Amino acid sequence: MKVLHDDTTSARLDSATAVTIGAFDGVHRGHRAVIGAVRAVADSRGLQTAVVTFDRHPASVVRPESAPLLLTDLDQKLELLEGCGVDLVYVVHFDAERATESAEDFVTEVLSGALDARLVAVGEDFHFGHRRAGNVELLRRMGAELGFEVIGHELVGLGADSVIEGPVSSTRIRRALTDGDLPSANAMLGRPHEVRGIVGHGDARARDLGFRTANVAVPDAICLPADGIYAGWYFTPDGVRHPTAISLGRRPTFYEFADTSLLEAHLIGFDGDLYGQSARVQFVEHLRDELKFDSVDALIAQMDRDVARAATVLASL
Repeated sequence: MKVLHDDTTSARLDSATAVTIGAFDGVHRGHRAVIGAVRAVADSRGLQTAVVTFDRHPASVVRPESAPLLLTDLDQKLELLEGCGVDLVYVVHFDAERATESAEDFVTEVLSGALDARLVAVGEDFHFGHRRAGNVELLRRMGAELGFEVIGHELVGLGADSVIEGPVSSTRIRRALTDGDLPSANAMLGRPHEVRGIVGHGDARARDLGFRTANVAVPDAICLPADGIYAGWYFTPDGVRHPTAISLGRRPTFYEFADTSLLEAHLIGFDGDLYGQSARVQFVEHLRDELKFDSVDALIAQMDRDVARAATVLASL
């Protein structure tokens, strides 16, 4: 997959494309269904499949006070898009200047100029450009002049066999995560929710309790699940996957108040040094809510049970 950035001089193509546009936060099952449909049309017409996305969520610039937390950072999003089999991703640097760009200029510069689009597929409710003035109608009007067809698609659901009704969206996934509904979030994502960060030093409480943990510093902009204890996977930088018991919370047994939640990952059966390394943590199953224990011994006993249950859950996958 080729990745082009709009702020580089090489961001031009010689071959025509079928394009879909969006933030694609999470690259969830709905996104992948749309991309798959675009790929099928592109293959039938001898076009390259192109995805236009943004290096920052547009809302973080246009309305930062209410911008959503992200399901994926840019690097993870690009990895997931590559897994969709697209030929190229065109990354738009979204800043205050881009936010004031007219919809017409965006179409002319990006879709027609940079990507030589012959087909553009977007949601029927898609809006873009300054003050969200661009829509499917404008795309169709300009497409008739610039030589591209426009397909408007409805939001995608999980089908009649799923207990999750209605369309899949990044907003619904975020809500499910923060509400503690990990099964619904993972079902809509089509995979375990994953966060990334760097392993740092903590206060060594878990080690003193007999459970070494990696304290993963997840960027503030990333959406975490609700506080609780989880079974999951931890990927070390060499790509090795480790079964893991995850504690996400504010450790009420030791602290009356804590400003933020801490992600602590106990790699089951692993005793290596992880400090300073990058980490990928996937949340597979919620085991229990975070609790305040009356004694340290009671906490240790529960941690033993949590690790054993996490190991059992993951061994069955």
